[in-house]
Amino acid sequence: MRIHKSVVTPLGVLTLASEEGALRGVYPGVPDPASDHGLGRIVEEGFEEAERQLEEYFAGTRCCFELELDIRGTDFQRQVWAEVSAIPYGQTCSYKALAVRLGDAAKARGVGAALSRNPLNIVIPTHRVVGSRGALTGYSAGIDSKRFLLEHESSAGTAALRIQCAGPAGVPA
Repeated sequence: MRIHKSVVTPLGVLTLASEEGALRGVYPGVPDPASDHGLGRIVEEGFEEAERQLEEYFAGTRCCFELELDIRGTDFQRQVWAEVSAIPYGQTCSYKALAVRLGDAAKARGVGAALSRNPLNIVIPTHRVVGSRGALTGYSAGIDSKRFLLEHESSAGTAALRIQCAGPAGVPA
């Protein structure tokens, strides 16, 4: 069964969507109730763990998420999202460097296209991918949201968390 719930965060309202108990989407804003958004029915319960982990992330006490996910995308998109998930908390990577990690620098635009289709904002941290010179380019939730998330992760208040999560894939040591 598909269900969704909107939650208020320091970033603004986010809509969490799941199917059969697995988180499949974290979207900015509230879906239009008049449209067929495919998110299922609105619920008040069922997202407690995702909400708790998002609260910890925004409180600066969590660098990565440990949730059951339903990740849907092409093979290439899933490869890109997996590689993005390996970018350590508080660090960034360029589109080109990400494409090189995937085996072909010429795929930088394809990487950007895959990032724009990431259904799990924040959980799959596509906000950590920047332009070659560090420019904040492209983010499905908007550049201001990207800036907010990067500033949050690099703030003085999260310094200890950055050190703790500097291991492989940002997993706490």
